Amino acid sequence: MNRYFNLFIVVACMLSTIRVSAQDSVVTRVIDIASIENLTMNHLDVLTNRIGGRLVGSDAYENATYWAASLFEKWGLETQVIEVGQLPVGFNRGPWFGKMLSEEGMHLHFATPSYTSGTKGVQRGHVVMEPKTRAHFERMKGKLKGAWVLITGESEGWPIDYSDYADTVRSIIIKENEKIAAYNDSITKINRANPTKEPIKLKEYRDAPALFYKEMREAGILGIIQSSPVPIRALYDRNNIDYMDFDNLPTCPDIKLNQHQYKIIEQKVRERHYFQLEFDIRNHFKPGPVKYHNVIGIIRGSELPDEYVMSGGHLDAFDVATGGVDCGTGVAPNLEAARILSLAGAKPKRSIAFCLWAGEEFGLWGSQHWVENNRDKLEKISNYFNRDGGPTVANSLTVPPAMYNSFKAATEVLNQINPDFPFTLKVRTTEPKPKPRIAGGSDHAHFAINGVPTISFGTGDPKGYDFNYREIWHTERDTYNMSIPEYMEHSAVVTAIVVYNLANQENLLSREGLYKKPTKKERESSKNGNNRGSLL
Repeated sequence: MNRYFNLFIVVACMLSTIRVSAQDSVVTRVIDIASIENLTMNHLDVLTNRIGGRLVGSDAYENATYWAASLFEKWGLETQVIEVGQLPVGFNRGPWFGKMLSEEGMHLHFATPSYTSGTKGVQRGHVVMEPKTRAHFERMKGKLKGAWVLITGESEGWPIDYSDYADTVRSIIIKENEKIAAYNDSITKINRANPTKEPIKLKEYRDAPALFYKEMREAGILGIIQSSPVPIRALYDRNNIDYMDFDNLPTCPDIKLNQHQYKIIEQKVRERHYFQLEFDIRNHFKPGPVKYHNVIGIIRGSELPDEYVMSGGHLDAFDVATGGVDCGTGVAPNLEAARILSLAGAKPKRSIAFCLWAGEEFGLWGSQHWVENNRDKLEKISNYFNRDGGPTVANSLTVPPAMYNSFKAATEVLNQINPDFPFTLKVRTTEPKPKPRIAGGSDHAHFAINGVPTISFGTGDPKGYDFNYREIWHTERDTYNMSIPEYMEHSAVVTAIVVYNLANQENLLSREGLYKKPTKKERESSKNGNNRGSLL
């Protein structure tokens, strides 16, 4: 019996050696393949310069969906194209142009939010300031026809809300301003009657952009113009998109103009100079419903196919630029990680899933849909890595103590790849479990809320390229050239090696100490909060 037991031990050791050797050879091939041909930036080029801004509901998003799926299929991955939802109408952005017609004329630097109206061809008109009181509106309503209207406030990228609710709020402010106007008239009379006394201060009007939006549209304005910081941010019509249909589309262009040009134009209007602005804005809609999808490529596990290591980013991007950083820098490295693992012949113990999510910019729609429809898989996910922070290099991980040894084994080889990018592994203290609505603004959120580990790579700019994420975030500057090739390419290799090594470990990552256990007071507070919520 001892002889057979000893033979079993020898065979087990041999098999273990074969497995470790096979793992090491795959990692070696991954590094070799990437050193000869790393296609991360090729993927980004196609995604941003061939396909372009990938707004959910656009033809470009659909093109990106089937392009990414075709890559996964070509590389031999199990490919899933999963319907997430649909929009009542679609939106495609064309070119846009504008200029000021005057002796000191200039080309205008501007953008419009998605799912807002374009012009009816080239439209030219005079410029006025918006009215702020009913009396002011009545005095100038004849001049509104055929005018571009400067509205107050500074744009944050969202269009002016024209919903019934917004009109109601504006009507309340208008009525309050009528009372303030009446009060100011009476105070003005008192001040005039008592010129020797200290004048009584007048009340300030309540302000809101486009207070007479509905009335101005009915009067025939060409569109509204609001000042915008540079670089210009342009988002989408989140307040009205659910209520649009092809017979009820927005009709008033909502222009976000370079703040410096806005000041020049505003001064000319206040000085009552006559000049015109000309715009050609090609915002196009398509009949719905328009469906949108997640794209997932899976290297199916050879022994534990129902356990997963997951990595991803969001496929959609705002269309005022091309989504080169947000989130091309998440999509392209994940695509390349999938490609080089496939070429290296990776056959991991458990499954590796590369996830390209839909509708992150509209509210994490794609990742939330997956989590809600795959709750039976959540306990079997070792970790979900999310990349959505820019083209900086993946160079660290900060993990709970119980995960440290597992990640140490998975990352040791990384410091042998490129001395310019040393990799560090750190231990973090236990954190509270994320709560709904505050788990974070990217696709890891719904995983984290449901207790799935979402340890993601820390990144850095060790070569000093002075990358500034806020400079490009949701703005016109989010283009291919804002990426950093050597960081992107190295991040793809890091991603491939770490997800592969984790997928080959004997056990899923330990969740011990991943989140702090709530105190009795916190549990009671949460319970009471839930009860109050149910009454509402």
